[in-house]
Amino acid sequence: MITLFLILGSSVILIYYFFIKPQLYWKERNVTQGPPFPIFGDNSKTLFRRETFMDMIKRAYMRFPNERYTGMYQMTVPTLIVRDPDLIKQITVKDFDYFMDHSSFVPEKSDPLWNKNLFALKGEIWRDMRATLSPAFTSSKMRAMFTLIKDCANNFVDFHLEASKNGEVTVEMKDIFTRYSNDVIATCAFGVTCDSLKEPMNEFYLMGREATDFSSLTMNLKLFLFILLPKIAKLLNVALFNEHVSRFFKNLVKKTIKVREKNGIIRPDMINLLMEARKGRLKYEEETNFKDIGFATVEESDIGKMKVKKQEITDIDITAQALIFFFAGFETVSTLMCFMAYELAVNPDIQTKLINEIDETNAECDGKLTYEQLSTMKYMDMVISETLRKWPSPIAIERVCVKPYTISAVKESESPVHIKMGDVLWVPTVGIHYDPKYYPNPDKFDPERFSEENKHNINSSTYLPFGIGPRNCIGSRFALMETKTVFFHILSKFEITVTSKTVIPVRISKKQFNLTSDGGYWLGLKPRQ
Repeated sequence: MITLFLILGSSVILIYYFFIKPQLYWKERNVTQGPPFPIFGDNSKTLFRRETFMDMIKRAYMRFPNERYTGMYQMTVPTLIVRDPDLIKQITVKDFDYFMDHSSFVPEKSDPLWNKNLFALKGEIWRDMRATLSPAFTSSKMRAMFTLIKDCANNFVDFHLEASKNGEVTVEMKDIFTRYSNDVIATCAFGVTCDSLKEPMNEFYLMGREATDFSSLTMNLKLFLFILLPKIAKLLNVALFNEHVSRFFKNLVKKTIKVREKNGIIRPDMINLLMEARKGRLKYEEETNFKDIGFATVEESDIGKMKVKKQEITDIDITAQALIFFFAGFETVSTLMCFMAYELAVNPDIQTKLINEIDETNAECDGKLTYEQLSTMKYMDMVISETLRKWPSPIAIERVCVKPYTISAVKESESPVHIKMGDVLWVPTVGIHYDPKYYPNPDKFDPERFSEENKHNINSSTYLPFGIGPRNCIGSRFALMETKTVFFHILSKFEITVTSKTVIPVRISKKQFNLTSDGGYWLGLKPRQ
């Protein structure tokens, strides 16, 4: 009997210590928190597919509307949600050195192609790589790549003109935009030309698709190990990418570099820029007289503009930076395109206004679009800015504390909050973007929020489609250029329409953490008369 009581007592103590006490973390620090589900925390509905990740963030953001910050739990991991725009700016910009890193996603050294990319790098190594890569994403470099992207957009439109010669066609937007993005990445990042609509099973597309497929059983098992059992994943040396995928991209980059160096080939793509960076020739060039590609473009910090000494950049480093384009292109950018197409289809008056602007621009440039003319299209920018407001791919922005930090109390109800090294903070992008305090009638798709008359009213800390601070998205110009270019070409020839297969309103999938539609994005492409 005594033994039984000892076992029960020990079990209760262990359960409390490992599963209950961690979920009192914020309460003990006088920070508001909801009622977390034991073990699963605030993720319980998401994990059991009863709530989308987007709705979870909205719920956590809205449950304490008068607080500057509030606590939640990823499983048993305490996470501070920062709600107040001034505090967001303080943490992510002014005090950036305290919150420089992202959480480790893949165990260190287990997969160089992941751990060496800019998103995964930490501390001074990240700082050096950011400064090295930033010159590759200036307006002048985007202008050089524009022709490559325009060729992909022309191929995209030509394919669908042929498919629709007998009338309107119904297409699944995620599939066709993923193929377009693949071709853009192939040519701009890897120097490979392919046409994934005409050749749907080309090796580059298949490898890219496999590299970014997070829905397979194998990938889910890996993610389970990385998140819940990181020590076991490290012990087993589990890599994120399958061996044949890693080998394909490593060999491709190595061969491309060798051929270019031997034959003196220069091409306006990412590999060439990284080869220049390796030689210490890449310098940040700021264009003060050029209006940027869009309102959503993030400004590079002083870190990205630093002068960098020549440093060792290996072929693996180059492959890792080029490969991260797939994660941005296959998912983030193609998802943006899907939601933009959907909003244009269900808001035909907005689409008509955008088509009129495209026709006017086409007439001005005699059908030969330039990077400068694309950059001056105001209504195009308003539409894409509102799409990013309503459907932001970074549903939440994560930062990890790298040295002790204190959030000072400014209200009577607050106490100073001491943040320890390793503590996780989230900026709830989607919660802020749907807060009527900042965006009245937030469920409405309204590009006029970003008109010349209105956009100055938007606080930069409440519009975060590409993140905020020095660790913002380095490729914002590229993503905007890629998206605007394809829509310019599409709407020059087609109207995007609602069909019998279109789901209205769009249903966000509860099966995936990333923002995607449940059942796809089925829309029509109707040739313009």
